[in-house]
Amino acid sequence: MVTKDRSGLDGMTRRGALALGAAALLPRSAGAQAGAQAGGGAVLIMNSGAASLSVIDMATRRETRRIPVLREPHHWALTPDHKELLIGDSSGNELQVLDPRTFAVTRRMPISNPYHLQFSGDGKFFVVAGLARNQIDIYEAGSYKLLKRFPIKSMPSHMDFLPDSSVVFVTLQGTGRIAAIDLRRLEILWDEPCGNAPAGLLVHAGRVLAGNMGGDDVAVLDAKTGKTLRRIRTGKGAHTLFWAPDRKTIWVNNRLDQQSVVVLDAATLDPVRRYRLPGGPDDLEFAPDGNIWFTMRFVHKVAVMDPRSGDFTTIDVGRSPHGIFLNPRAIATA
Repeated sequence: MVTKDRSGLDGMTRRGALALGAAALLPRSAGAQAGAQAGGGAVLIMNSGAASLSVIDMATRRETRRIPVLREPHHWALTPDHKELLIGDSSGNELQVLDPRTFAVTRRMPISNPYHLQFSGDGKFFVVAGLARNQIDIYEAGSYKLLKRFPIKSMPSHMDFLPDSSVVFVTLQGTGRIAAIDLRRLEILWDEPCGNAPAGLLVHAGRVLAGNMGGDDVAVLDAKTGKTLRRIRTGKGAHTLFWAPDRKTIWVNNRLDQQSVVVLDAATLDPVRRYRLPGGPDDLEFAPDGNIWFTMRFVHKVAVMDPRSGDFTTIDVGRSPHGIFLNPRAIATA
């Protein structure tokens, strides 16, 4: 089912919103658009409360099928060669391996509590944050051999890496901290406070940005020391952070403050625009046509928003949709 709505659109700072404009916020790739038109495109949604994955046709914006999983899918990772899509079934203790173009399940791998998962940029490491088991696991990419497990308090959540892949940073929701782990030495460099219930994390220009879900801000920490440098108020329930395709802006989803999305200027980290998006915006993907796809955690829907106007449509999916993977060349039908 697809429904239409119109969001309230507020300028965080009128000067910033006018200076950036919609074109600067979301540049479009002609090559990617051509690929989307040729393949139709499909979006995969991780329904964490429904033990399933929803497949949505990007052209019709309708769910075409559901793929069952064991218990609780949350996040995904694309292998460095882009040949396999890994879906973490957190409480099912399993990775489902999918073809990223057809979403066919090709195999399954047992793995401990894969809540959040990501490959390092150099393709050497595969890191898994086990939120329920208070552990961070470092694997060798490709072989998935466990190199080291870090028992840690508590609730390791999201992660990001230094550009040279030497360090991974992980938010610890239960203790309000961030841990920095040296991947070459396999040791913890620092473990420092950042705020209440930190979740989404992003590394930018020698700094670590984390959304404090239990507060109303994004904390900015020094990547070398873990010292808090600044706090940026975005709204209650600041949760996840994402780069725009041109890397000129950073998008922050706030799940509780009127359920809004705030755009930060990447150069200054100042808020420049706010969108009202009710329903608990969680993860997002930028589409080649300029629209943005959001999982709406609290209302069991996906929203597709035009950032120029703030207009959006919603699509019904399973309970508590969380992770989202968009492939403009994927096939929506089985």
